[in-house]
Amino acid sequence: MKTIVIEATHSTPAINFCTDGRLLIEGRSLPEDVNRFYKPLIEWIIGLQVESVKLDINLEYFNSASAKKLLELLKSLDANSKIKHLVINWHYEEGDDDALETGQIFEDLLRKAQFRYHEYAEAA
Repeated sequence: MKTIVIEATHSTPAINFCTDGRLLIEGRSLPEDVNRFYKPLIEWIIGLQVESVKLDINLEYFNSASAKKLLELLKSLDANSKIKHLVINWHYEEGDDDALETGQIFEDLLRKAQFRYHEYAEAA
């Protein structure tokens, strides 16, 4: 298993998935083919062999297709029996109630994930 590093584009987020359990999804997520973008990430997570995972999700925008794949990714983390401690740092822009609510919905659908919400100031 290798670390996954994907540079952000105008329609896909930056990905940094380290084999030590430090994971990052950051930027914008509205890929043309959401399955092609997220499927290898979900497969990687299913094979992850660590006890502790910290995932930072810092998406300034994501479409509904991406939200479905993010939930699938989170459920795969939650279902991975090797992972005993799962922390999701959910970053959202000040006043973006939809992003906050999406994080809360995801949290309610998972069993072992501990969500931490981080509000940041609106970009100038």
